[in-house]
Amino acid sequence: MNAIVQHTDNSPDVAGLQQRLTRATPGSQVNPQTLARVTGVLFLITYLTSIPALFVFYAPVLHDRGYITGAGPDTSVLFGAFLEVLLIIANVGCALTLFPVLKRQNEVLALGYVTARLVECGFIAVGILSLLAVVTLRQHAAGADAASLTVVGQALVAIHDWTFLLGPAFLGVVGTGLMLGYLMYRSGLVPRPMAVLGLIGGVLVCVSGTAVLLGALEQGGSAQTLATMPEFFWELSLGIYLTVKGFRPSAAASEPARTATDAVLSAA
Repeated sequence: MNAIVQHTDNSPDVAGLQQRLTRATPGSQVNPQTLARVTGVLFLITYLTSIPALFVFYAPVLHDRGYITGAGPDTSVLFGAFLEVLLIIANVGCALTLFPVLKRQNEVLALGYVTARLVECGFIAVGILSLLAVVTLRQHAAGADAASLTVVGQALVAIHDWTFLLGPAFLGVVGTGLMLGYLMYRSGLVPRPMAVLGLIGGVLVCVSGTAVLLGALEQGGSAQTLATMPEFFWELSLGIYLTVKGFRPSAAASEPARTATDAVLSAA
């Protein structure tokens, strides 16, 4: 111990590093409350884009087997695809705004959350492309065999359904429900009962998603829908809470000081 103290006292490089960390850390960080409110707005945007896209604008192509051979405008599906592009942007934004705060608790899990969100967005993008392919075939495959087109259209819709299950309904929940729920619970940045709801929802959705994947549950059935309710309300309440109140002041105020102390000790 004496050797460590002597080395710290006698090394101008270490002393200078400690001084730079002490001075620079607070000034180089974005205000956590700003990050919180931006994150809250982005979470709400995910609701405003994903729900109308899935249940309203994609309804014709998802539920009408003959859509690919029918006539009429494709504006509804195209606008749904646009909304999901905005959804991807909002998802990536949530990961980026939360990472600087979450890494102070556990950098590995924080990086895992970012990775889960990015992979989720990859699945969403594949789902968008599959439905846009249906639109393209509908517009430019005039004269093709109707039965063959219908089979191809249903295959593309099936790709969308599976990407939804594996992306937003599984990997996305692993990130937002389990990883983010745990980090929020541990940090106390939001009320802990709210974070517990996320943990419970994450477990239920993962179990139900696995059951659907193995054929034990019907995709989109009542059992899976009920299992998603806690996760649904967790993400919605998180978006509203962060937008209105931001992070809990006591927890947010303690994080920069803890991070600066850890950085100085690690450098020493």
